[in-house]
Amino acid sequence: MARAGLTTNRLVQAAAELADEVGFDKVTVSALARRFGVKDASLYSHVKNAQDLKERVALLALAEMADVADDALAGRAGKDALVAFANAYRAYAKLHPGRYAAAQLPLRPEAAEAGAGRRHSEMTRAILRGYGLPEPAQTDAIRMLHSTFHGYVSLETAGAFSHTPREISVSWSRTLDALDATLRNWPPE
Repeated sequence: MARAGLTTNRLVQAAAELADEVGFDKVTVSALARRFGVKDASLYSHVKNAQDLKERVALLALAEMADVADDALAGRAGKDALVAFANAYRAYAKLHPGRYAAAQLPLRPEAAEAGAGRRHSEMTRAILRGYGLPEPAQTDAIRMLHSTFHGYVSLETAGAFSHTPREISVSWSRTLDALDATLRNWPPE
């Protein structure tokens, strides 16, 4: 029987908070059980195992990121949309480092299909339509944008840019200018 007060949603939310505090790689069923002051077995009526727990945190993070990006994109197009999307992505990653790491977890196809990953792709494709990019250029551009955003945010949060006097936010802005220029001048196939 499930312990009173424990629900799957409550556990996943607590696991997401734990990920932000200690790192996604340290989220375990045992660590979560300790947080609630219960035995590990008490959680198995809500989650199958550690992988299921981590996948649920990833899905939560993807949904939260999609909501933030969706709000940022409202009423924007072209470069304004690109910048708003990128800034929402970066802000979420900095505010929720553990959840952001969770969002990078490779998901089982059925979980990915049910999650918000498709929303991210649709929002990115909407931005790219503003640049007139057809397929397969859209897919290539989506990969470029995600790689750039993820790489920049990962290096920034690891402190890799702290060795130069140039403001990180200035470099970020210039990176977005360069992405906009690249998208406007996409090379033909």
